[in-house]
Amino acid sequence: MLPRHPRRQDIRRGIAHLRRGGVIAYPTEGVWGLGCDPRQRRALRRVLVLKRRPQHKGVLLVAGRVAETRRYWSAQGINPALPAQLWPGTTLVLPATPKVPFWIRGRHESIAVRISTHPAIVALSHAFGGAIVSTSANPAGQQPARDLRTLYRYFGRSLWILPARLGRQRRPSRIVDARSGRILRE
Repeated sequence: MLPRHPRRQDIRRGIAHLRRGGVIAYPTEGVWGLGCDPRQRRALRRVLVLKRRPQHKGVLLVAGRVAETRRYWSAQGINPALPAQLWPGTTLVLPATPKVPFWIRGRHESIAVRISTHPAIVALSHAFGGAIVSTSANPAGQQPARDLRTLYRYFGRSLWILPARLGRQRRPSRIVDARSGRILRE
């Protein structure tokens, strides 16, 4: 059985993979996620190839603290109270800063960001010093991996996996447009 909280040496190994441009699988609130350093275009390209996901859709970023995401989004045009009301847990679609490259935001002028309380995500983002890419671990059209057997079936042994338990959430996070307050996915 996987531990509830990731071990420090495993976090260090995961960070080493991220810094070398690798892709890792890690537990999230309800499914296994694929992650990489969002600043490394090649790493993100590998995530998109593994998922068979088109680049124009963009990717979500996740962190354990708001400060770890601030370089990616602007508060211009949003209700300033909204992030505090909805984080952690909800994915917010926020205006992207001009520095956010297209390989992260896709064809959008916005970026999706989630602040998480999952121990693996909190430990990873804190040790990494910033947000990481977060996309469900599944090829397009397949169900997200909720166990290691499915993760291996989808990707073989090609990924480094952070050994820790998934959270108990059964539904994807709610997505809210931070400019309008409109719920995009419940």
